[in-house]
Formats: sequence, C-alpha cells, structure tokens
Amino acid sequence: MSLSCKHKQYESLGFCPICQHSRAMSQVKAKLPKQEFFGSAPTVFVGRFGYPNVNVGIMAPPEIDENAWILDAPRYWGEHSYTIPQMIDIRSELINSRLAVGIKDRNKFLQVSREVAMASKPAEVEIKLEKQPSFRMSFHDYSAPSGPKAALKQVELTSNTKIDKKVDYVVSDTDFKAGPAMTYLYERGYDENFITRLLSIGNLGVNTDRKLVPTRWSITATDDSLGKQLIKKVKDFNQSNYLAFFGGYLGNYYLIMFFPEVWSYELFEAAVPAPGHQLQYATDAEFYSGRKEYASNTVGGYYAARLPILEKMVQMKKQASILCLRFITREYAVPLGVWVVREATRKAMQSKPIEFTSRDVMMQYAHEFIKKKFGCDITQILKESKLLRKITAQRKLREFA
Repeated sequence: MSLSCKHKQYESLGFCPICQHSRAMSQVKAKLPKQEFFGSAPTVFVGRFGYPNVNVGIMAPPEIDENAWILDAPRYWGEHSYTIPQMIDIRSELINSRLAVGIKDRNKFLQVSREVAMASKPAEVEIKLEKQPSFRMSFHDYSAPSGPKAALKQVELTSNTKIDKKVDYVVSDTDFKAGPAMTYLYERGYDENFITRLLSIGNLGVNTDRKLVPTRWSITATDDSLGKQLIKKVKDFNQSNYLAFFGGYLGNYYLIMFFPEVWSYELFEAAVPAPGHQLQYATDAEFYSGRKEYASNTVGGYYAARLPILEKMVQMKKQASILCLRFITREYAVPLGVWVVREATRKAMQSKPIEFTSRDVMMQYAHEFIKKKFGCDITQILKESKLLRKITAQRKLREFA
C-alpha cells in the first residue's frame, strides 16, 4: 500500500482496492476515445434491469489487441492465480458500448453481438458512441467487474470473425435444444464461460425459443445444466472413500468432504467473523433425486461450486455425498463475480485429498482444521447439516447382511 493511502482498513491485504480502482481509472481515462474507436471485442454483456427490455453491451478495449481474449477468460485467470489488483486493471480496459433492446428483437446490432459471442478469438469492431464513455467501474457478485460505459450509436465488424465448425453447427441448427447444445460444446472442450456467452446473447435453443438471457441468469443456467449432465454420469460410479479436499483462491476457501454414499450435495457459505463474533452462514442442499427449486440461500455460488466437484468425481469415476464448506475471508476485498467461486473450488479439487478411516475421524479433523485455520467453530453448521443427519440416520443394507 502507498504511504499516502488513507484507507487503513485494507492495510492487512497489502493493497487498497479503492486506490487500485482510482489508479486503473486514471490509466484508462488517458486512453478513452472521444466517440469512436477500433477494438478487439472478447465478449458481450446482457443486463437484467427493465427486463424484457434490457441493455446489451459489446465489451472491447479501445484498441486492436490479439491478446484481448485475456480480458474475459475466468478459467485462465484462475489457472494463473490473477490477483484482485490485476483483475481491476484488466477489466477496467473494457468499454461497455451498449444499446437498449427487447429480448426477442432482431437487428444489425444484435447480429454483430451474436458474431462476437461465437468468435474463437476477439472480433475486430469499429464502434461509434453517442458520447464519450464515462468511467464508473462496477463490481458484482455474479459477473466480473466492468469498466467505462457509453450508449452505442453504430457498430461494424472490420474483419471476418473466426467461428469454429462445432459452434456454427449448434447455432445454425435451430432444432437443437439449448441444454443438449451446451452439453455438446462442453464435451468438446468449450468452457462454461464461452457457453454462457452463447446462451446469453440468444445463440442457443430452438428457433422460436431463442431470446436474450441476462448474463447473471445465463451464468447460473449454464453451471446448473452442465452439472445435471455430470450428475447422470456420477450416479453410475462406485462410491468413494472418506476424503477431504481443501484449497481456495482470492480469499474464498473450500473444505470439501466426500462420504461413501450415493450422490447428494450440501453447501454452507460463511464469512469468517472478527474474533469474538458468531459465525453466520447460508446453506442449500440436494439429495439423490435433485432439486426442484432454485438454491435461494446460496444462489449462483451453489451451482458454480457444484460443477468443479462433479468434474473431479467424473475424473475419479466415483460418486459420493458431498459436504462443501465455503469460508470467505477479508482477503476478498471486492466482489469479482461467481467465477471466483468456480475457480476457488477447482483449486480445492486439485489439491491432494486426505483419506480417513471413518466419518467420525473426518468430522473431528474438520472441526480442528477449521478452528485452527480460521478461528471458527463449525459445531452448529454440522448440527444443522441435512446431509449428515441423513447419513447418520439411514441404515445401510450391508448392516442386515
């Protein structure tokens, strides 16, 4: 932190998000165009306010850059352990050139937006704005930060966009339902961020059903849809041993425990309290038959954490009942989007698990580990756990053999 920084509450972090934001704003202001620019657009953004009339934005830096894809690459950020200051810097470069449209509209602007979303590398665009962009960086729990915004006047593609044949196939096939289309792309190496883009901009689904989906909703819809397909696979596997994984990213830490039972999943999310304060938490769960309602307590984080856990189970060819504990520390100084949950969980699942001989031994470990790591007593969490209650109460067939 700078000696001149007055925000002492962030001293323990080693950086001040407010100062970082100010520095990023100053750097970007110097490069902001007046009312038109050429840029490499890596993504699009669909707002939700005013639905079914929403703002759709083409996100692009004010210059042509072959590496602009990094500005919208959550899995890459996680794999390379990008820091919060880095995230503020790179996302502040994206100008959100937006236009208000109806979710079922068809016009030239949406045609260009859909090509941007389909492109294998950032599309080169010429953008004309109603006025010079204003800088106001936005931070959200559901999407990555965004930088300057401006009303769009005109947009043109200035080069041919490169679109993969597999992507062109699912977009062109207007009888291909959205869920199977997402699975098709996912199984062929496209990550959830790319698939979210296609869904959000109305590129997927049966022709009569295609419409814009706010980015916030499409992120969770993608995580949920892909997760459900993996659950079908997991249910055919043998049960795992007692295992505990731990890891995290950007101040979000996960202790993920596997129980040798049929598929079920329970998530607890807690902010690590100051010393002497009580642990507050939210929780949602599903059992073998799945959920019928949205996880309204832990919202998008529920589905974002579930996906990497299922990916690991498919890799292991094992099924289990999963108790997932998330601890949010002061390191997570500003909200950066639900992608942080997904990448923090991935890092936890990449750790070497500890194997236990029994449920009791693993529970004792969890108590002691969390107390030592975060100073938190998880007794109440474990008492409230529906998953643990069901495991403890339900007798197994082998007991009668």
